[in-house]
Amino acid sequence: MSTNSETLFEAFLNQHDGQAWERILKTLMPSVHDVDKNATEIWFHFFPLSLARALASAEDPEQLARKLQLQGKYRMAENIDTSHAFLYGHRYWPQVKAAVSGLASSGVPSSLELASQIRDVARRVAKQANAPESLLVGISAVAFMTFQQAGATAFRSAPGKTVNVANVSPKEVLRERAKDDDQGVLGFLKGARKEWTVTFDENDGAANFKLIHTQALTTAAANDQRDYTTRDPRCIPGGGPIPIECRSAACGTCWVGVLGGAEKLSDVSRLEGTRIKTFGYIETDDPKPLIRLACMAQAHGAASIVIPPWNGVFGKFIRGEKSMLEEAETGARG
Repeated sequence: MSTNSETLFEAFLNQHDGQAWERILKTLMPSVHDVDKNATEIWFHFFPLSLARALASAEDPEQLARKLQLQGKYRMAENIDTSHAFLYGHRYWPQVKAAVSGLASSGVPSSLELASQIRDVARRVAKQANAPESLLVGISAVAFMTFQQAGATAFRSAPGKTVNVANVSPKEVLRERAKDDDQGVLGFLKGARKEWTVTFDENDGAANFKLIHTQALTTAAANDQRDYTTRDPRCIPGGGPIPIECRSAACGTCWVGVLGGAEKLSDVSRLEGTRIKTFGYIETDDPKPLIRLACMAQAHGAASIVIPPWNGVFGKFIRGEKSMLEEAETGARG
């Protein structure tokens, strides 16, 4: 059962909508270590506050989930300890979660500004862990958003454990992301037959597959015949680690985040750009964004990606809800 202080903390967090969080992230990002800059942005696209709020306010959340064609683990309560495993800062999750829980219970925030509270948690945990503060800023922001979406009771009840943390330094991670496969002395003769490695879990040395130059990510992933259905029921037997139901940007199942190598993927086509906004995954005109549809993204170099635990089609719904809210607010002011 939530304490009164936790309830007040939830109320404070709920004053911040998606736009407020965008401003907060813009303020915090310069302080985030390079190893987690992309990862932090990707996480906030993977778990949009607008969708969580729509489900929380719906009269029938399950009916809304069906309408939005949501599949997989899309509720934050199911992902409290695992959603951020691809952040380097995830290794500090137990301490960060404890710090945010303590702040919520104390009812004595260091500041009335959320960005300052996030920085304060990062600073305190960095001192405890004897780690650079920059490694804690991203995961601390994630923790506050996780609390906001999951609620005090679920957040406090989660075990607060890490999963699959590789024993590598941030410098090593960044070096691996930037590295391309050695094609050998006669590599220039391979031409279009060059092979690149696509990594889909940086904490697992076996979590990768080979991609022939300019293949789409899903086409290459399908050559990985290992069984991924236990890891993710959305995967199909023999279809590789990336869930997919089509190969024409129609289903949105194959969306991924690009931790490293975004510049080595093909530009977003008009079709992909339109569909990815319809799905609600990202609103951008960047030709090489951090969120892609893997069936459309062709690679001409090694890349590191992360696969979200869910998918859906909610972009038009969320934009419609936002428009109605803005109209209501305008009417109230008038």
